Amino acid sequence: MAEPYRTFTSAVIPLPAENVDTDQIVPARYLKVTDKDGLAEALFHDWRFTEDGRLKDPPFVIDRPEMAGRAILLAGDNFGAGSSREHAPWALAVNGIRAILSTSFADIFRSNSLKNGILPIVVEAERHHQLFELLASDPAAELTVDLEAQLVHLPGDEDLPFEVDAFARVMLLEGTDELGYLLGRADDIARWEAGHPARIDTRAGASA
Repeated sequence: MAEPYRTFTSAVIPLPAENVDTDQIVPARYLKVTDKDGLAEALFHDWRFTEDGRLKDPPFVIDRPEMAGRAILLAGDNFGAGSSREHAPWALAVNGIRAILSTSFADIFRSNSLKNGILPIVVEAERHHQLFELLASDPAAELTVDLEAQLVHLPGDEDLPFEVDAFARVMLLEGTDELGYLLGRADDIARWEAGHPARIDTRAGASA
């Protein structure tokens, strides 16, 4: 069971590139990895490392010293496009990313992120541009993500509301998944079953 998703405050990693697909987030050659911790270096690997395994110079944005510990990614439009692979949100999560802001996300990536403790937040294009301008003027600016209230608190006491699937929100706040949600309500299910007639076995009387 995952940790319940709590309100947090963090500086932001800016990644303005658009149409970043899951193969760029985690190259296909890492898809055999089953240990999530083993994906730490896989994240944006080909953008970060040379062919002989050294960090590129200048370093990719997430490898800059000032980006260490930042849990919010401000990404360009259409983040997470391409094939479905849970390894993409896994790699983001093990690198400390807890929320991603973009103007749009690929549907499968959004779903996989929500199931792996990462909150994808859609913002309007004008606000998206303003956020990049904010980081350009103040690279250390911090945002506060409040999932329960469905708000991102911006510097200057301004709030940015966002939408999220209601059931996914409940699971994140409870730190569980679909199966854990059902198991946590086993007593309620049993009481409901006890108060209703037994189901008809539609196979009764069927020939062998």
